[in-house]
Amino acid sequence: MNEIYRFVTGPLAWVSFLVFIVGSIVRIAHMLYLVRKKEGFIFSYISLKYGLRSILNWLIPYGPVNMRRHAVLTAVTFIFHLGLIFTPIFLLSHVVLWDENWNVSYWSLPDTLADVLTVVVIACCVFFWIRRMTQAEVRFLTSTSDYVILLLVAAPFVTGFLAYHQVSGYPVFSILHVLTGEIMLVIIPFTRLIHMLFFPFTRAYTGSEFGAVRHARDW
Repeated sequence: MNEIYRFVTGPLAWVSFLVFIVGSIVRIAHMLYLVRKKEGFIFSYISLKYGLRSILNWLIPYGPVNMRRHAVLTAVTFIFHLGLIFTPIFLLSHVVLWDENWNVSYWSLPDTLADVLTVVVIACCVFFWIRRMTQAEVRFLTSTSDYVILLLVAAPFVTGFLAYHQVSGYPVFSILHVLTGEIMLVIIPFTRLIHMLFFPFTRAYTGSEFGAVRHARDW
């Protein structure tokens, strides 16, 4: 069991980070290549001013009109993304690993708060799952891969929660926690999760078109 844990936290972790970084760079480069090849005129009106304006306004909860029209979904989405990003980055055990392996140390979340955020992320995943099953317009656009991705996003948080609280068989959950986290990292460049990397580009494009060409707001 210890050998498996050392493997998933050692060589496999390095491979996961490498796939994520290289895959992300390739996907972004490919996107920019296609834009220049098929719609190169877009670069003529890309504006730093209007691009940043759009990005900032879409990062404000209930700023855009569409967010105000879907108040509950907006709240769940923002809470989910905050927990998804900040929990793994500032979790104490993860900070310790960074310190031990790369001599990088920084502030960490209190354990109780990290626990709460973990449960919140899991609850949000359940919300998204039910929403996909019960709302006709969402169910129509949902494929099996969407459910699989949702499970893979929830898995590191579920296994991490079980491992931290040392439920029966927690060494296995510790391994599964690391493994599912690495799987989620690896699939980001190759699934719909890539939207987290494409977001600044799509918002910059839309904001520039609305601001510099249509002289209107896009939020």
